[in-house]
Amino acid sequence: MENKLNKIAKFPLGQVVITRTAAAAIDPLDVQRALRRHQSSDWGNVCPEDWTANDESLTEGARLLSSYVGTNGVKFWIISEAGRTTTTVMLPEEY
Repeated sequence: MENKLNKIAKFPLGQVVITRTAAAAIDPLDVQRALRRHQSSDWGNVCPEDWTANDESLTEGARLLSSYVGTNGVKFWIISEAGRTTTTVMLPEEY
């Protein structure tokens, strides 16, 4: 699996952290799937403008924001900071 992930990964995640609220609300498997999608530049449920901004940020090294919905219907965000040192999983209302 790691080999496959390395082939699709477009950027490093850095240290991955999840807020307590998000950890309690989202299935860990949903988080893992979303992290793989995020790292392969599938930004999930963002508007076309944010999708384009993320694509540009990918090459410029700026912040990346993805939005996903867990199997239980909970919406959550994944944010990779500029410099790719940290990636945070959180609920939108925690931002």
